[in-house]
Amino acid sequence: MSAWLIGVAIVLIGAALWYLLIATEGVYLGRRVVIALYDLYARRYDRIKQFDEAWELQTLATPLVKALSGVPQPLILDVATGTGRVPKLLRRVPHFNGQVIGVDYSWQMLRRAAEKLGKSRRTVLIHQDATQLPFSDATFDAVVCLEALEFLPDQAAALAEIVRVARPSAPILLTNRRGFYARLLRGKVRSSAAFAERLRREYGLEQVEVEAWQMEYDLIWAIKGGQADEMARPRTWQAVLRCPRCAQVGFRKESERRLRCAHCDQTLTFAEGILRYAAALRTTKGERSVSFG
Repeated sequence: MSAWLIGVAIVLIGAALWYLLIATEGVYLGRRVVIALYDLYARRYDRIKQFDEAWELQTLATPLVKALSGVPQPLILDVATGTGRVPKLLRRVPHFNGQVIGVDYSWQMLRRAAEKLGKSRRTVLIHQDATQLPFSDATFDAVVCLEALEFLPDQAAALAEIVRVARPSAPILLTNRRGFYARLLRGKVRSSAAFAERLRREYGLEQVEVEAWQMEYDLIWAIKGGQADEMARPRTWQAVLRCPRCAQVGFRKESERRLRCAHCDQTLTFAEGILRYAAALRTTKGERSVSFG
């Protein structure tokens, strides 16, 4: 083979690797590759992304807290929390007295979040997949998912779960990618107008609004329809956590590092400040089928 052909082959292989591993973050190679890449870059993730906290505080966290001003001690779910971006932002909003539950399937990203956030009763980190959220229906006063949907192998399942666990009248805050990289994610990204219409038509969301936010992302604000029952608001996140063994709702706290199901003997433990839910679910799946829908 001539040196020219070898050079062309190297360029093509490099381009393919860049596309599959960098530009599209492994999404076409399956969930394991996506998670492996996030685990690999967890320590450098914030430095790579270069988040503008002042801008995000003004355009994201403060408006979200304002939207929840009538809700005492709101319970907020951050899906694909990564390195704890949303919990950290919400802590900076004056007078915010809610609790943020961050869910992610990358253990290393959660480790980084735990290091940044430290010990706090206002933030809980859970290791679990976004397509099988471990909570009862109509649980959260708000649900957030930023810069993640396009990298989930099953975006439809994740959206269905996000809507399921939101309480009626709860704000749902999502992002939709745009620009050059969005065009590379064929089948994973649609225009923000089309995405907004999908949220209305397929998921029944109301007051769906598109807001230009960053160079590569639009913010999508929406409201879950229906009337919330204030008497039914959960007081603690443990009360609405589903058991991976019996699928019943409700855990009690045994210690700083252990929860026990109120209906069976299943225990869940914390390691490095993270609730090891995914590990417990994998262990019990062989015993029986667990449904979270």
